[in-house]
Amino acid sequence: MPISLEFQEHLDSGVTTLAHAWSITRADGTRYGFTDHDRALEFEGLVFRPDTGLSALALQQSTGLSVDNTEAMGALTDAALTEADIEAGRYDGAEVVAWRVNWADVSQRTALFRGTIGEIRRGDGAFHAEIRGLSALLNRPLGRVYQKPCTAVLGDAACGVDLDAPGYVTDVFPLAIDGRRTFYFAPLGGFDAEWFKRGSLEVLLGAAKGLTGAIKRDETLDGQRVIELWEPLRAEIIAGDQVRLRAGCDKRFDTCRLKFANVLNFQGFPDIPEDDWVMLHPSRAADLSGGSRR
Repeated sequence: MPISLEFQEHLDSGVTTLAHAWSITRADGTRYGFTDHDRALEFEGLVFRPDTGLSALALQQSTGLSVDNTEAMGALTDAALTEADIEAGRYDGAEVVAWRVNWADVSQRTALFRGTIGEIRRGDGAFHAEIRGLSALLNRPLGRVYQKPCTAVLGDAACGVDLDAPGYVTDVFPLAIDGRRTFYFAPLGGFDAEWFKRGSLEVLLGAAKGLTGAIKRDETLDGQRVIELWEPLRAEIIAGDQVRLRAGCDKRFDTCRLKFANVLNFQGFPDIPEDDWVMLHPSRAADLSGGSRR
């Protein structure tokens, strides 16, 4: 963010009224504001509170593609960042913006840093959150993989399937829950066995509202539909808390064709030769399919 002429004149004056402020925006849209000033500041449609005990270490910034980083630390309080929310993963990947602001005139400010929250450590009623710069995203390996299964994520731009369309989603109430991981439902009419396998379960009500888990197993046992997640949800959930089940995909060509009618967007290569064919030694034989020579 460029520095305004008025702010630059304030910085050059030699007598400044400066403070730092941080905004945190979670994936669910919830926003928080913090400042190291002794009174609340308000800008960007957000109130930056001074009573949270939040502070930040020195910001490390560099030129080029090196990763910028810093660390924020503060007390866990019911009014701001709670241990339950951190444990539930609600701050994983949250966007962080750090500001330098003239507390006497908050229109004079500049953004110093923009990034996301990485690893969070907790203990003794406090937390330490690693904050990663935008260049950290460049460390991820990217590229097209040539393989038989589809490389798209079900429902993303490359896939194009609308997972909110009828037949792919249902809102239900679990009859019982075992260890925040295994959910028992009444029979789900209209949805075939394993329909939700590799899909997702999203909590709509209760203390775990907004949390999502990946579905490992979907089967019918003793007249009940059983949905098991790969990992337990990271917040308390009880029977009667409404959840949303979304269909899953095993990335096969036939599944794309029969279950989702989405062959035109299939991102795999179903006719790619098998490893045996690729490694076949040179031959004058007319048949190079990789099959038996007899």
